[in-house]
Amino acid sequence: MKRKLRKLETSILFIIRFALNFLLFFVFYGMYARSNWQLFNISRTSAVTIATYIVVSYMFANIYGRYDIGKRKSRPIVHSLFLASIFTDLLTLLMLSIMNTNASNNKSFVVEQPFLLIPILAIQYIIIWIFAYGGNKLYFMIYEPEKCLIITSSQRSLNEVIRGIRKYKLQYKINLIADYHDKELKKYITTHDTIFIYDVPIKERTDIIEFCYQNMKNVYFNPDMHDVVEKNSHHILLDDLSMYGNYSKGLTLEQRAVKRIEDIIISVIALVITSPLLLISAILIKIEDKGSIIFKQNRATRNGKIFSVYKLRTMREDVENYSAIEDDERVTKVGRVLRKYRIDELPQFFNVLKGDMSVVGPRPEMLANIFNYTSMLPAFEYRLRVKAGITGHAQIAGKYNTSPRDKLILDLMYIEEYSMWLDIKLLFQTFIVLLKRDSTEAFKDEEMVFKEYSEDTAISAEIIEEELNKKVED
Repeated sequence: MKRKLRKLETSILFIIRFALNFLLFFVFYGMYARSNWQLFNISRTSAVTIATYIVVSYMFANIYGRYDIGKRKSRPIVHSLFLASIFTDLLTLLMLSIMNTNASNNKSFVVEQPFLLIPILAIQYIIIWIFAYGGNKLYFMIYEPEKCLIITSSQRSLNEVIRGIRKYKLQYKINLIADYHDKELKKYITTHDTIFIYDVPIKERTDIIEFCYQNMKNVYFNPDMHDVVEKNSHHILLDDLSMYGNYSKGLTLEQRAVKRIEDIIISVIALVITSPLLLISAILIKIEDKGSIIFKQNRATRNGKIFSVYKLRTMREDVENYSAIEDDERVTKVGRVLRKYRIDELPQFFNVLKGDMSVVGPRPEMLANIFNYTSMLPAFEYRLRVKAGITGHAQIAGKYNTSPRDKLILDLMYIEEYSMWLDIKLLFQTFIVLLKRDSTEAFKDEEMVFKEYSEDTAISAEIIEEELNKKVED
């Protein structure tokens, strides 16, 4: 039975996705149609409203992610689809209100029953929750976790990759861990479904990937600087010679001009909307310890220019300043709330208005961190090719304690792939950060999850489970 269902996976997923999207549309359209007779008839209003919902829904599905059960956890799917539904409903309601502004309905613009959105969104959330959790449960009843082999180079690298994989226990079952020097590596690959390659030199990684491709194995590997350049290259022909060309010139003058206009408009709107929140936060900070409200610190932006970044103060004033760690005693009670919901970052919109920062861009690191990271990762200085930003690819996809190397790759991908559409996507995706429980997860001391890892050694699934059980007991 399971084998037959696996063969029909594409068709089943299509039917489920269609049913989900139809139900979400039906809830919105049906409830508004009860008080808008035009929506029950073939009319310009119904056609425009339906078209708007479909187009906007498709756009936000591209921004937040689709109904990809089996690939993502249920909670992120719920968050993504619900945020997409919120914006889809709002924009469709706006269009419906515009269409109803005429001699037969509303002589002046009026938002059609805005409070009706509350029960609509509540019902849509329930539908999304059922489809996300139910869909993943059904998927993993049909599919067993993939047998995985991890190939890496050191204990530190193993700790990094294992942390990510173990969050997807239903998708992946770690059977074996091997060093990339292991002479039996090809034998291990042939007996596993999925291969994870992490922190392996490019030459050896390329050989492993080619062997995986020959044997039709799923393969995942962490990108390096080489991959960022290659990913953003374009295929060109020199006569009959195929080449990949990469043009690393940074943002053009026109792109910088558009981005600056975009920054000013968004910053003004954001400061107006969040001004009550800023005022309340300032009062609470002052009440708690009578200290200063704004915290200033030197950071680096485009071309290494030094500027003072503005943040709401979240730490005591009489402490040494360095990156926050887990359960940091320097953070105040008010500060914990401000940091959790990123409210402390709001004053940086003033930095944007001054021209020191952009709304979207790489995070402005502390000067000491830049020096330390650059000494370990020389490519880290490439982040300074654009202005630092309040939000960005690394801030959204990563966490506060994401490794400098992984943050660097995300920032370089943003710089190389820059477009106005990418900025818009990242701005909307910023709302997801507020829903992620671990987005502000702080640094903690390095913990050795597994036994010392050495060359020519493969660690079996039994040893893995034994070490994990010990960790839980501790």
